[in-house]
Amino acid sequence: MRRLVLPFTGALLALSALPVHAQSAQRPEVAAAAKAEQAKLVAWRRDFHQNPELSNREQRTAAKVAEHLRALGLKPQTGIAHHGVVAIIEGGKPGPKVALRADMDALPVTEQTGLPFASKVTTTFNGQTTGVMHACGHDGHTSILLGIADALVAMRKDLPGQVMLVFQPAEEGVPPGENGGAPMMLEEGVFKTFRPDAIFGLHVFSTLQAGQLGVRQGPMLAASDRFTIKVHGRQTHGSRPWGGIDPIVAAADMVGTAQTIVSRRTDLAKLPAVVTFGTVHGGIRFNIIPDDVELSGTIRTFDLGMREKIFADLKNVAEHVGAAHGAKVEALVPDAKGNPVTMNDPELTARMRPSLEAVAGKDNVVEPPLQMGAEDYAYFAREIPSMYFFVGATAKGIDPLTAPSNHSPQFDMDESALDLGLRAMLQVTLDYLHGASAP
Repeated sequence: MRRLVLPFTGALLALSALPVHAQSAQRPEVAAAAKAEQAKLVAWRRDFHQNPELSNREQRTAAKVAEHLRALGLKPQTGIAHHGVVAIIEGGKPGPKVALRADMDALPVTEQTGLPFASKVTTTFNGQTTGVMHACGHDGHTSILLGIADALVAMRKDLPGQVMLVFQPAEEGVPPGENGGAPMMLEEGVFKTFRPDAIFGLHVFSTLQAGQLGVRQGPMLAASDRFTIKVHGRQTHGSRPWGGIDPIVAAADMVGTAQTIVSRRTDLAKLPAVVTFGTVHGGIRFNIIPDDVELSGTIRTFDLGMREKIFADLKNVAEHVGAAHGAKVEALVPDAKGNPVTMNDPELTARMRPSLEAVAGKDNVVEPPLQMGAEDYAYFAREIPSMYFFVGATAKGIDPLTAPSNHSPQFDMDESALDLGLRAMLQVTLDYLHGASAP
């Protein structure tokens, strides 16, 4: 059986040879930066929230980011993977190289928060009119990294090493027929001339209380793969189903039978897995059995062997159930390049966890369970030793288990997460730079 193999063997050896110099207390420069940036973080976040842009459409957001970086005296590269922005902060002393990543795109979601700065933006997505909303917190991520840019530039003279700021577009997935996101940034050589020794990323998360941070070694987020199943029948009048081949009944049978792939054919005692159907399209009138139905959905896994087996099982179910109904089936499983598992480098994560504890308190740094959500940050983490962590976004007094989740039209990030996110990422960055440069 093929198992997940942790990458970065050589990098792990290099990291394990380095002394651990993470601070046991929050650095004073971190506290000072958080205080200085607090109002700006809120203002930036609210501006980005009111002006959200979909994947590969982040023109305004990218322009605002680049404008601020230039005002700091940096020389940002723009237009990477369409709208990505990258800038390098040169420290005044020798040291390692670090990359920090924030995503910028929003979602095709009509906001229902009632916030005074709620998005009223609408667009056409997949042929349907929809609202556009920062329903996943990327407005906060972008704001946090801008605040960190301010802080690092201010201390640049005494900063060891170099820091790459990566403002990434299209994390939520590119429109059909387009390229983008982290894979495209790598293809265009984002790390070609600047090869980081480590990369760090964060994500505000609804299932953690504000004030908490979440991190775990090894797998953090699932691999995600999209599938499309096209069921071809033969159109007939709804009063004469025997005169055609009903793709709706065949598709319904496929959806039901596919549930056994996870519940009866996958060893969930080993690792979790998910097969979800997200769309069903077919027919235009109540009394016409159509020619075609199209299904699409997502597969989430943590193990390469399980991933390949679920691909084969779903294709098998689709083709054989379709044949049993007399229908022809095109099963595209997967139908595009998916995201790999988001892996936290074990050595790096263990080494930097005290930095998170320094700003949040040891009791407020928790190990979350494996998350079935996915991130194209995983492509960066395959290239560079990485630590990716969650920042609690649900206000105190609200149960995180029942709070509106990321991607909900009611999702609302408690803005204290901006302060904690900045302090955590800045502490991690400074501890790594100073610790890794120690003899």
